[in-house]
Parts: sequence; structure tokens; C-alpha cells
Amino acid sequence: MTFALRKVVTYTEDTLIEGGKVAAKPLRLFAAAAVLRNPWAGRGFVEDLQPEIREIAPQLGELLTREIIRMAGSGEAVEAYGKAAIVGTSGEVEHASALTHTLRFGNHYRNAVGAKSFLSFTNVRGGPACPIAIPLMHKHDEGMRSHYLTIQFSITDAPAPDEIVVALGASIGGRPHHRIGDRYKDMAELQNNA
Repeated sequence: MTFALRKVVTYTEDTLIEGGKVAAKPLRLFAAAAVLRNPWAGRGFVEDLQPEIREIAPQLGELLTREIIRMAGSGEAVEAYGKAAIVGTSGEVEHASALTHTLRFGNHYRNAVGAKSFLSFTNVRGGPACPIAIPLMHKHDEGMRSHYLTIQFSITDAPAPDEIVVALGASIGGRPHHRIGDRYKDMAELQNNA
């Protein structure tokens, strides 16, 4: 690693019962987060973020993708995916965005799971224990609402003011008992009523 990585945190959640009814297939959610020193911290306004993006983003993408694949068992098993970043209070939201909104980061994950959809995301500024909310969508079909999910957890001591938390999330399965249809059904109904 060519950056200051303080820790890697993983999160797993299995939903067995939803709405008082046993799920035919449990929903499995996974997340992996890296806590690292913000490479732009203490430097004032930095005009060109590209050198650090080129150096750090590929390493983060590889590290976090490896953790997610380890937890899920394989890239094929992942059905929905997303990403999130939180910059500490001494940083800019642009710093969080810089490390995640680049193909140098996202393509590691996209390729490993064989995805077609874009990675849904959140980028915020916060302090220790700030909720990490990772929105998910189906890796092949952005209109499949059963896989519109959110993983939420926090890291008690991160991010510090001069840190960034970068996270990837995944699901095996969609919401148990999903019954609101998909985007395409709505689109067809709206066209027929026009």
C-alpha cells in the first residue's frame, strides 16, 4: 500500500424473517470499508486531485473488492452492489468523491462481479460513527426494484477529521417478499394511461 490505511472493517447481515414472515431465501448483505488518512488533509485547497486518485483509487478498489468477494464466496454470487465514502470534517466531500468516482476504483468491483449497471453511491462529510449508507441496485438491471437495498452500519472511531472511509456493499438476494413490481411495469402502465 502506498497510502496510510488504518483499518479494514467488514459487515455482514442476514435477514431471515421480514414483516413477520419467514423469507423463502434469506437476504445476505455484505460490506467492506477501508479507513485511510485523507491524502489531501492539511494541504489547503488542492487544485489537482489526479495524482492521488491515480495512485490510491486502484489499490482501494482491489482491496475492497477482494474482501467483498471473499465474504460473498464469488463474484457470480453478488446480485446487487454499491459504494459509499465519508470524508472527515477537515476534508471536502470532493475528496470522498475523488477516490470512488473513478473507473480506477469502480472497475475492479464491476469486473469482478460481471456487472452492467453503474455503482450506486453516497458521498458525505461526517465524524466518528457517522452512518455509512451504501445504496444497492441489481448489477445487471437498474430497474429491478427487488434489489433496491441499503446497507447501513458505522465505525465507532472513524472517520477522524483527517481520514476518509471508503466502502463497497453487496447483496445475495433481494428484499424478501418484494411485491412492488419493477420500473418497466410502471413505465408500461404510464404509457397506456397517456
